[in-house]
Amino acid sequence: MPNQQSQAQQQQQQQQQHQSYTIWSPQDTVKDVAESLGLDGISDDVLKALAMDVEYRILEIIEQAVKFKRHSKTEVLSTEDITKALNVLNVEPLYGYHDGSARDKDVSFKKVTVTGGQPVYYIDEEEVDLDKLINEPLPQVPRLPTFTTHWLAVEGVQPAIAQNPNINEIRTMIAPTTRGAIVSTLNANSLQSSSSATNNNNNTNAALMPNGENGGSNQPVTAVKPGQNTNVEVKPLVKHVLSKELQIYFNKVISALSAKESTSDTSEHTDQQQRLRQAALTSLKTDSGLHQLVPYFIQFIAEQITHNLSDLQLLTTILEMIYSLLNNPSIFLEPYIHSLMPSILTLLLAKKLGGTLTSDSIEATTDFLEKTNALRDFAASLLDYVLKKFPEVYKSLKPRVTRTLLKTFLDTNRVFGTYYGCLKGITVLESESIRFFFGNLHNWARLVFNEQNLTLEHCMESETIINNKTKFTEKELFYLVEVVINAICVLKDDLPEIYDETSNDNEVKEIDDETKQKLVSRTGVVVASQILKRDDARQLVDAIFFGE
Repeated sequence: MPNQQSQAQQQQQQQQQHQSYTIWSPQDTVKDVAESLGLDGISDDVLKALAMDVEYRILEIIEQAVKFKRHSKTEVLSTEDITKALNVLNVEPLYGYHDGSARDKDVSFKKVTVTGGQPVYYIDEEEVDLDKLINEPLPQVPRLPTFTTHWLAVEGVQPAIAQNPNINEIRTMIAPTTRGAIVSTLNANSLQSSSSATNNNNNTNAALMPNGENGGSNQPVTAVKPGQNTNVEVKPLVKHVLSKELQIYFNKVISALSAKESTSDTSEHTDQQQRLRQAALTSLKTDSGLHQLVPYFIQFIAEQITHNLSDLQLLTTILEMIYSLLNNPSIFLEPYIHSLMPSILTLLLAKKLGGTLTSDSIEATTDFLEKTNALRDFAASLLDYVLKKFPEVYKSLKPRVTRTLLKTFLDTNRVFGTYYGCLKGITVLESESIRFFFGNLHNWARLVFNEQNLTLEHCMESETIINNKTKFTEKELFYLVEVVINAICVLKDDLPEIYDETSNDNEVKEIDDETKQKLVSRTGVVVASQILKRDDARQLVDAIFFGE
């Protein structure tokens, strides 16, 4: 009984193994192939092992062929996919089947029965005359692939070449709202009015955009009454379209930078605004891919400076924004330097910054002057950074800035803030430019400080700067004289290296009366008296007259 049970279990296992392969009998197939090769008496274990290996190979070929079918976007597994799979697996493909070389031809097979009754199939190919094939001319050699380059845009302007899209086609095919049109103004006299066709009609006239475009509709942009000279808003084509991501980024950045703090805000809300502002400035300084937004940032900077000269906090943020853009290594900012310079010079030379001072107390006035002077100092440092970073790109940049500062310096009817910013701008220039400016320092000081009745001895005896009925307060005079002396201190760099820079109390006394009068004739009484009170007066005098 146990022997019969073990035999039954073995038969059951053999049946399970036989059914586990495929629906066809691989053992019989392997046995038929072996018998056709003259191999008889092969054991069942060998047939099973060979059948398992054959099945594994077939599944591997089908798996690779299915990959080719999937990548070729087809739904039917073709013989071409099988051939590619065999080539990938380093197996010699089956000859006589369609391999993709005759894709447009129908492949037909014919059957021939050979000796023994075994059928053989072959492709019914066209017979070609060898002589005719030899005498035919050779086909043309196909051209090699070539590559050409062209500019998509040059400094933000798209060149009109055949490879680039035509602006007129874009205008007719894409709606203005889709292509990112912006709003500009045109003079109403330049638009055609419908009143020319109806002289007796007193109704309003509609000005339509060219080609009937008006944001995707034919409604009028605005109403213009006959004889009125008003501005009409139209939507012209822009040179490039911003992606949705860049638009969201731009809106987030300008909202974070232009957010204003109010007295009613809590400390937590103020801290959050500060964190957002700092994150936006850091992003402008370090992120790449912002080059498309540079014109929009520059326009935003110009608009904020024009309309918010009374907001010192916002103006400081705008200067920090300019500094971040200048320090971003991924932004090609050279084409936009001339657009940034008016903003920097405006904050440096503006007539009034920070609005009107509400309190007349000394503490409030001093605090207000310190804040406005700090803003102008920041603008002067940005001017210095631009002049040192882009000297080779724009050789005319520094002469133009120098001409603007000189024109402001020679005008004796300016206010304190303009003079202070002008002198700070002169300080960041080189020593040669400073000497050029201070060639007119005596006449400037005589008119601005009203020095007609002042003497050097009187100014030396006074502990403060004498305000001889000038339009400036004593604190403003102190700042002006201080910034003039700071500019003169730059001239000390021209002194030779062997110059003894050590100073002692006797150095001031070594300056004779002739040198003092010469100093007064060069700098004016007020500035000369403050120079002579300094510990480094000897060095400053030698620096002023160095090379003479």
